[in-house]
Amino acid sequence: MNTSSDFLVRCEFSELSSFSQTEFDQFCNLMSALSRRCVLTQEMLQAVIDCPDSHLYVVRHKGTIVACATLCLFASPTGRKASVEDVVVLPEFQGLGLGRALMDYLLERAASFAPITLQLTSRPSRIAANALYRKLGFLPKETNFYTMKIEEKRYD
Repeated sequence: MNTSSDFLVRCEFSELSSFSQTEFDQFCNLMSALSRRCVLTQEMLQAVIDCPDSHLYVVRHKGTIVACATLCLFASPTGRKASVEDVVVLPEFQGLGLGRALMDYLLERAASFAPITLQLTSRPSRIAANALYRKLGFLPKETNFYTMKIEEKRYD
């Protein structure tokens, strides 16, 4: 076996169903690798775990959470869809095939919801991640992507 294969054999892939304070701290560290603007609370993480349409997959190496990805399911008039969110591997674990293995793990689970259309976004600066998504069969879509953050309830 090569080094990447040896490493991946020692990793544990699972859906997060609960967390300890130590695991929460590890998850915060992981999210900061994705975005320095991410402010995660235990309540927010618990809400993801409790939501039946959200599936938060984590990778542990020697008991430490080192990577994650979330599969968010939803129905629309144009069909059943899922958004792949917050795919991140700690920098010190990048380049070992972990991102590919995590996405393969997620795609195997997504297949249980077929037929389904998967979608994801990725910043253009994430060169390796974008190359991986194309290798996995994701196709770029010509579209505009908009966001709006609503801080408070606006309508009754």
